[in-house]
Amino acid sequence: MDSLQAMQEFLEHVLPLLIDYPEDMVLTKQTSGKRTTFHLKVRQTDVGKVIGKHGQTIVAIRNLLAASAARHGEKAQLEIV
Repeated sequence: MDSLQAMQEFLEHVLPLLIDYPEDMVLTKQTSGKRTTFHLKVRQTDVGKVIGKHGQTIVAIRNLLAASAARHGEKAQLEIV
């Protein structure tokens, strides 16, 4: 399994656990060279749950994603659209 697939599976596993409407979640990825951007689309009411108090939840998820990518010499980020 490559690192990008592992990162995507991680996000697809963790993010639905945080939100009220996981069936409406859409996760897409855009790759350019060694940089990958994951775009997360959720209901407006779920955005706050993904961000968390003072942004702590989204910062933690982004840090795990960046650390996993860095181990493989890549860069990854998560954006909420």
